[in-house]
Amino acid sequence: MPPIKFFCFAASYAVAFALELLHQFWPRRSVRAVSLGFGFAGLLAQTLFLMEKQPALSWQYGLLLFLAWILAVFYLIGSLHHVRIAWGVFVLPLVLSLIGLGRAFDLGDNTPRFRIEELLSMDDAWGRIHGGLLFFAAVGVCVAFLASLMYLFQARRLRNKTLPTAGFRLLSLERLEAMNRRAITFAFPLLTIGVLIGAVLIYQTADPRVGWTDPRVLSTLILLVAFAVMFYIRYGLHLAGRQVALWTIVTFALFVVCLLLPHAVRQGGVE
Repeated sequence: MPPIKFFCFAASYAVAFALELLHQFWPRRSVRAVSLGFGFAGLLAQTLFLMEKQPALSWQYGLLLFLAWILAVFYLIGSLHHVRIAWGVFVLPLVLSLIGLGRAFDLGDNTPRFRIEELLSMDDAWGRIHGGLLFFAAVGVCVAFLASLMYLFQARRLRNKTLPTAGFRLLSLERLEAMNRRAITFAFPLLTIGVLIGAVLIYQTADPRVGWTDPRVLSTLILLVAFAVMFYIRYGLHLAGRQVALWTIVTFALFVVCLLLPHAVRQGGVE
């Protein structure tokens, strides 16, 4: 079988997104079916691509592509479960954005690859736990961000008294707020534990390049503070709705900055 190209799954998701937009203005079952078909094709192509390239999660390239893959699964499950909801209109742009950002970090043949023997080895086990916790926290941040976008869009529709049958159908504000709450509750402890493990690893390392002045470390600490503020807004001040949604979007922006910054620590050693 010929190798899967990057363009294959990116183009499939782009076509699926275009058809999802078309479906909002020209609702036909055939359009939705073809859209889901392209979505499944993109997921299959991306899966084969990741199996072939095996990019390391410790680098931005692999991290962003695997995160996009998780969200592509989230898109397909949500689209099948919420048939009448404009799910893909919000999820697919994020998937495409993560793929585009990941492409920018592609080093070709020099891109680090995932090694199963490294995963099974006990060497640097805490480093892999640290990376895994932050990865799953990133999934929660992305889901919370999507829920916030949909919440703000739906709230605006209600303020403008848009008819429920006109254009983009979304979940109720209550369900979107609950999605945001669950995603935050899922991500915050994972992020906190991951950061604490990372702090211990920094304390133990003897390399002078690895420390609290590392750009990724500093940005992650700022992200954790932003998450703590958001947690306090929701559970301490018992605020909800627009305030939490806006702060979630700010936190997501900080998360993206954190992802794009260089990091001295890499899986299996120092960059």
